Amino acid sequence: MADLKTISGQLAQIMIDIGAVKLSPETPFTWASGAIMPIYTDNRLLLGKEEYRSLVGQGFCEIIKLNQIPTDLIAGTATAGIPHATTLANALKLPMSYVRSEAKGHGRKKMIEGPVLQNQSAVLVEDLISTGGSALKAIKALREEGMQADNCLAIFTYGLEKATKGFEDNNCNLHTLLTFPDLVEYSISNSLITEKQKEMLNDWYKDPFEWGKKL
Repeated sequence: MADLKTISGQLAQIMIDIGAVKLSPETPFTWASGAIMPIYTDNRLLLGKEEYRSLVGQGFCEIIKLNQIPTDLIAGTATAGIPHATTLANALKLPMSYVRSEAKGHGRKKMIEGPVLQNQSAVLVEDLISTGGSALKAIKALREEGMQADNCLAIFTYGLEKATKGFEDNNCNLHTLLTFPDLVEYSISNSLITEKQKEMLNDWYKDPFEWGKKL
């Protein structure tokens, strides 16, 4: 298996090639929140090929091994985390569940579908971390069901301060295959962006929610 740095580099190239991530500081995107941002991510495009899904799974396996993360069950966030949680659970030969964004309105009104292993360690899988709200909500649900949920794996994070603080406040470790600074460095090293674009992207990173107001 390739080391984590190699996997991260391969993943960065794939995401750029297939349009799963786009950097556009001159003509930024409007996120669903209304914020103006120079980056847009759609990790669902990574579902398109087995080799992409496998690479994500390999990266997650490497993170678990390197950090010696106790893992009895893999839990995916609905819906984006489910396919990658499936790949990881299959690779580790572990049980898997998924966590709904809201409890069902009927039946047993569960948030967690699949097995719940009391007093054992669940590792949450998410595809993208922006503010971290949905992942932390899933962590809370796992804990409320009696599981130890102290680690979240994600493909990509913007590295926003709100997310960093949220994970710290909730005593949950966030492990990602790729970060925004990683992506910028990879892009400049491979001549995919200019020095001016790098400077603009780094300016956004310092103050992401105010950056768009300056344009």
